[in-house]
Amino acid sequence: MRIIHTSDWHLGQYFYGKSRANEHQQFLTWLLAQVTLHNIDAIIVAGDIFDTSTPPSYAREMYFDFIAKLHVTQCQLIILAGNHDSVAMLSESQAVLASLSTRVITQVIPASLSEDELEEKALSKQVFPLHDADGKTTAIICAIPFVRPRDVIRSRAGQSASDKQQSLQQAISDHYQYLYQQARKQADAFEKTEGIALPIIATGHLTALGVSINDSKSDSVRDIYIGSLEAFPASAFPPADYIALGHIHRAQQVAKSEHIRYCGSPIALSFDEAKQDKRVLMVEFTSGKLNQVEALIVPCFQPLYMVKTSVDELETSLQETLVAFEERQVAEKFPASVKAWLDIEIDNGDHLSDLSQRVTELAVDMPFEVLLVRRCKKARQRRQAQLSQQDNSTLSELSLTEVFDSRLSQLEWQTDEEVARKTRLTQLFTELSVEMKQAASIANQKSDADKALITSSSAQAESTSQSALSEEESTEAEKDSVITEKDSAIAEKDSMTPESLEQHNS
Repeated sequence: MRIIHTSDWHLGQYFYGKSRANEHQQFLTWLLAQVTLHNIDAIIVAGDIFDTSTPPSYAREMYFDFIAKLHVTQCQLIILAGNHDSVAMLSESQAVLASLSTRVITQVIPASLSEDELEEKALSKQVFPLHDADGKTTAIICAIPFVRPRDVIRSRAGQSASDKQQSLQQAISDHYQYLYQQARKQADAFEKTEGIALPIIATGHLTALGVSINDSKSDSVRDIYIGSLEAFPASAFPPADYIALGHIHRAQQVAKSEHIRYCGSPIALSFDEAKQDKRVLMVEFTSGKLNQVEALIVPCFQPLYMVKTSVDELETSLQETLVAFEERQVAEKFPASVKAWLDIEIDNGDHLSDLSQRVTELAVDMPFEVLLVRRCKKARQRRQAQLSQQDNSTLSELSLTEVFDSRLSQLEWQTDEEVARKTRLTQLFTELSVEMKQAASIANQKSDADKALITSSSAQAESTSQSALSEEESTEAEKDSVITEKDSAIAEKDSMTPESLEQHNS
């Protein structure tokens, strides 16, 4: 049996503003040709099919187109989700792709299931046979994608950090061992009935102990911390015949073990991978055991160069890179339209904006596209240290704008895209600051208006009260006057005699 072990395609990646669609399409076309050329029975993609959880539509189309074309060759395809992939997005097409000889495994079986449920789901989802073009069973696979802690461990109160790390490592190891035992049962049962030994293949998408530190710190490799677990020890893997791993972008053995391998990414995903020979691994099994692992070197479809130089040596370095590229162009038969992408690292550049202009002028007639001009890592660290020493201000001493500017100064703004992003951020911050000031001013004006309204209302209420009181006093005075007149009239009437009345009438 022959399989191809590949991983970390990162379909849909944008590389400093450049699409990788052309490179990915050429790789997939090349991979289809290898399937036919070498009579491959299955392809295992050990995670990170896509670069983001929301890949562009062209990347999805490329993915489905490859699956449809591979199905015609009668080669099985096993897709494992990586830390870059969306579980929901990959899961939505599982049922449809199953009819195209493709198994998509997005997550491990939760440890919260009962033993009966776990056994049933594990057998159907993560442990299953692989077949050749004639439909004969040729291997058993333990298909394990990127592991999320919540699926394999139940948190407990009062655990220390080291206890949590140990518990998580043990839980992942137990998951591997459990699936391996299920696969072992199937393989033994098949050998008993058919008389044919079957190899057991396991997968994973993680950082294993024994990997080169430089490889795990590549610019394009996103650090994986499964909970508090930074790396998984090679000794914790089960005794499978082959363990196909993904996540690290350079092909290598783990802990010098022939059967535990990273295949690496098929194209360079960062400039620090530019000198690596990219590959897929063709793994061959005989009589149920690993026979050999052969690297199939993937052609380079887009040359990348990291030019490390100084300001004084810049022109010379570009000329040397030009000579190297022209020689390679002939040897690897690059089309004349292909331009090399450059990352220029300067060890003593203080004014990168001026330097970028100079680089553009020097490379104008060269078959280059300069994607990045930046200080080298040591220069960046020196500059950061200088900035830290110069600014000893406390937060209370700084204005909001000064805090924002200080934070921006800690980042590298080197490419045109990065400078444009800095400009947008500054503009957005300015707009937000203006809006906040306007909102504060409106709030203050409203507060003053409310106070004036309250004062005016109080004065009006007092005036109304005084008017009402005066009116009441006036009414009382009129009332007293009427009563007085009435009393006078009554007194006058009482005092009249018949004589005075007669006199009054005459």
